[in-house]
Amino acid sequence: QVQLVESGGGSVQTGGSLRLSCAASGDSISWYDMGWFRQAEGKEREGVAFIDSDATTSYSDIVKGRFTISKDTAKNTLYLQMSSLKPEDTAMYYCAARHRWAATFNYWGQGTQVTVSS
Repeated sequence: QVQLVESGGGSVQTGGSLRLSCAASGDSISWYDMGWFRQAEGKEREGVAFIDSDATTSYSDIVKGRFTISKDTAKNTLYLQMSSLKPEDTAMYYCAARHRWAATFNYWGQGTQVTVSS
């Protein structure tokens, strides 16, 4: 079992940058595929960026080139660096973990709000 806690959300203007963190505890993230998801009001949750246990990354086309996912296994922390933020990036952002032998992302943080205004 792994516990996840997001931080770093806030309110920024269009074009600004923000760095989200996801601190993991209870287990090493080395055993998991990690991901960032977001959910805007009135919309379903969508995947944003993912990083495999071997550090391979993938991104939603919507954020590709603007967001960077990374992890620090020594600190057991996942990051999402966001730049060139747009109002449509406004959402609750969640980190999630999927054990490499699990079928789905079963572990979730409680979320951190990102609001982009202009």
